[in-house]
Amino acid sequence: MELWLTLLVVAILVIFFVVQSNKKRAQVELADAEAEARRLYERLGGQTMNLTAPGDNLPAGQALADAGERYTAAGSQLESARSINQYRLVAETAIEGLNYVRAARTAMDMDPGPEVPVMRGQRRTGALTEPVSAEVEGRRYTGSPDPSDENRHYYPGGRVDGRPVPAGWYNTPWWQPALAGAAGVFVGMMVFDAMIAPAYAMGAIEGTDYGSDAGADGGDAGADGGDAGGDSGSGDLGGGDFGGGDFGGGFE
Repeated sequence: MELWLTLLVVAILVIFFVVQSNKKRAQVELADAEAEARRLYERLGGQTMNLTAPGDNLPAGQALADAGERYTAAGSQLESARSINQYRLVAETAIEGLNYVRAARTAMDMDPGPEVPVMRGQRRTGALTEPVSAEVEGRRYTGSPDPSDENRHYYPGGRVDGRPVPAGWYNTPWWQPALAGAAGVFVGMMVFDAMIAPAYAMGAIEGTDYGSDAGADGGDAGADGGDAGGDSGSGDLGGGDFGGGDFGGGFE
C-alpha cells in the first residue's frame, strides 16, 4: 500500500513539473513571437517614414503607399494580438511592408537596404526575369522584372487563390480582386492562365521550385495554368493582397 502511495505521489509530481515546464515554454514562445512582431513593425515604421518618393516616380510612390498600408494594418493587428499565431500574423504583414520598401528603393535606384525574412510562398514562386503580357476580356495585363510608369504595382511573390504569382512589377494589381468575391477570383484565374502559367512554362521566371510543387499537387502549368497547391497554409494576412494565398505560412 505504501508503495502505491509513493508511486502516486511521484506521478503527481512528475505531471506537475511537466505542466509547469510546458507553461513556461509557452510563455517564452509567446514573448519571443511578440518581440519579433514588434521589432519588424518598428523596422517597417522607421523605413517607411524616412523615405519619400519623387512625385514623378510612380512605381516608387505606389510601393511606398503599399508599405504604408501594411504598416497601418500591422499596427492594428498588434493592438489586438494575444496569441503566438496572431503575433506571427503581425510579423508577416510587416514583412510584406518591408518588401514594398525594398521595391520602392529599387525603383529610385537606391540600395534596396537590409534583407528581410523570406516567406516560404515567395521562395516557391520565384520572380519575373522578362516581360510578360496577355489580354483577358478585352483588357491588357502586363508584368516585368523592372518598374516603369506602366508597370508600377509591385508584388513580392506568393500565391493567389492557390496559384503561384512571381515577384515583379505589374500594370494593375490584378491579384486584389480575388478578395472581392467570385467574379474577382474568376478574373484572377484567367490572368494566371493567360499570362503567369505560360511564363512558368517558358522559363521567364527564376528562383522557383514551381515545377515540383505542381507535380506534387497535380497541377500542370503548361496545359491549363496548373494549380500549384490548393493549400493556402497560414497565409491569411488579414485583408492584405495575399489574403487568399500563401505569401505567409511561415518565414525563414
